[in-house]
Formats: sequence, C-alpha cells, structure tokens
Amino acid sequence: MPQLTDEDVTQDTGAAPRQDPPQAASPPQDPPPRPGTWMTPEEYGASRATLWTGAVVLVTDADGRVLVQSVDYRPDRLLPGGAVDAGEAPAAAAAREMYEELGVEDRYPRGLAVDWIPADAPGMPSGMGFPGEILHVFDGGTWARERIDSVRLPAQEITGIHFAEPADLPALMDAGDARRALSALRARINGGGAALLEDGRPTSPTALDRLGVLRGRRVPLHGTWHSGPAPAHLTPHDPAGWLFAPDGRVLLLIARATGAAHLPPPTAGRTTGALALGYRYADQGAHPRTAARLTALPPGQDPAYARLLATPEQVRELSDWGPAGHEELAAVHAARALLALPAPPRTPPVELPAEGCHW
Repeated sequence: MPQLTDEDVTQDTGAAPRQDPPQAASPPQDPPPRPGTWMTPEEYGASRATLWTGAVVLVTDADGRVLVQSVDYRPDRLLPGGAVDAGEAPAAAAAREMYEELGVEDRYPRGLAVDWIPADAPGMPSGMGFPGEILHVFDGGTWARERIDSVRLPAQEITGIHFAEPADLPALMDAGDARRALSALRARINGGGAALLEDGRPTSPTALDRLGVLRGRRVPLHGTWHSGPAPAHLTPHDPAGWLFAPDGRVLLLIARATGAAHLPPPTAGRTTGALALGYRYADQGAHPRTAARLTALPPGQDPAYARLLATPEQVRELSDWGPAGHEELAAVHAARALLALPAPPRTPPVELPAEGCHW
C-alpha cells in the first residue's frame, strides 16, 4: 500500500541550524520529489475502487431444495437478501433483509461464499451505473415445515417463495445468480469454509465444483425404509452398498456427464464384514442396501464415473431420498459402529485415483 502523508519530508540531523548571510531572493522552484511512493489521504482515497456490497441467504428444506423468491420488479427468481446499507455489517444486513422480506427473525453468522461481480456483468441496466459488487452468501440452514409456515411476506416487492431443485436454478435465476447459489450450496456440503468466487465461479474449485455436482437433477428414490434383508417375494432393484474406508467415510460415485451422485454397487471394491443394512420399498420393489468395510478398490472400470470418499451426511445431502433418508442415515451410522469405524468429521470429498487403492 502506498505510504500516506500530508506533510513535506524533512531530515532531522539534530544539529543546530546554520545562520547563512542574507541572499538575494531567488525565483520559486518546485519542491524536490518525495522519496518512495507517497500519496496524500485525498489522493489515496480517490485511487480506490468503488464497489457495492450485498448480502443474500441460502436456505434449504429437509429435501435439499433451495428457497427462492419471486419479486415484483423482475421475472427471474432470487435468493432472499439485498443491499448492505452504509455502515452496516454484511451479516447484520442479511438478518435485516430476511426479516423485511420473509418476516423471519434470526442471525446468520456463517458465511458460505464471497463473490466478486464485475462491473460489466450482464443483465445490469446501463443507467444504473453499476460499479461491480462484493456479494456475501450466508448459510440460512435447513428449515423445517414449522419455520416455512411462519414466513410472512410484505405487502409489496416479494410476491412468493418456493423451494427449487438445485438443478432447476439455472432455469429460474439469472445465470450469475444460479452459479453463485450452486457454488455456495457445494461449499456448505463440502464443509471446508467459505468459497471465494469471481462472478459465481470458485477461484479454487473443489472436487464437487470440478465435477459439477448438482447441475443435473438428483436421482429420486423415495418410499419407505425397512431394516434388515428384503423379503424374498419383493423384486430387488439396483442393490447398493455403503462401503466404508477406515476413516469412516464411504465410497460415492459421481456421473461425470450430469453431476448426479450414486451409491456404488456392493461389488465395487474388496470388502469385509458385510451387513444387510436394509432396503427402500419404492416402485413396487425393494432397493437393498448393504454395509461393509472397504479393504481395496480396483482400478476404475467405468470412466463415466468419478469415485469419491465422502461422509454419510454428504451422501445424504447430495441425494433425493425423501424423509426416509434420515432413517437410512441412522442405520448407516449404526452399521459403522458395528464395524468399529470412527465417525468422520465433515471435510471436502476427495476424488480417488483411477488406479485404485488399498487400505
């Protein structure tokens, strides 16, 4: 940063000033240049970029859908939030906007993303004089039905809210807004801290970002959860395994073409201690689940899928399993305990090498 001064630079030698004889007046001369990079406070202030500041809040429901609102001044949907007022902290602005727009009183201390939006971002009216913006995305958490039912809309501006499947956001929102919302949602699932974005794109993409997770619709699998083996009279469909690495994370497949998340088949790796975890009853059939400890993963046989290690909670959040997903997750942790494996902390999912690995 340039050094700031509003005074001339002088040297103080500590010696008494020398008295020279009077001289004839000489014409004024320009002062010698100041050493280094010096600016007055006024010069420095004028040199700084001017940007707007905004704050929005990302909220999901229990099924992982994102809250978006309709407004009376533009056709596309928005995350709740708005401008940060002069002298206002971004988190305080987020809380104020949520109360003004939805009638919900709360605090939002956790940031999910900070986005730099350039001045030439498309969609900004020319007469607005948009200088660019720093936009903060805060985590509004997962809302239960009671909180959703408590929403009260103002008399004007906000005309409605609904919860949208993440893959539908690009069709509902401005392109930059959709990129930002999906990046913030991935940052929440990652659990590695707030993402730094430039026009909605992460400056340091994670595995979920690189694979475009959630850009395609999640594969729905609703129905009821039942513990234990599936009855013999039910036709089994798509058997899948919760295959645990030694640190308690599980194997997850991501379709490279769509970004959709899938549990692997039980035969995806070498395992020990297999358990019949339960089954999902849906579509007039049973979707069985097993649990086992992974000891080795062979080289990747299908280049259409990336193989990641993720926590069971991350698998649940990337899946569209309905209310029974919580029961399945509880059964997964019970199986993990039976296999004497630790509960993994939430860390960003990592892609496994194509050549496979051993534990």
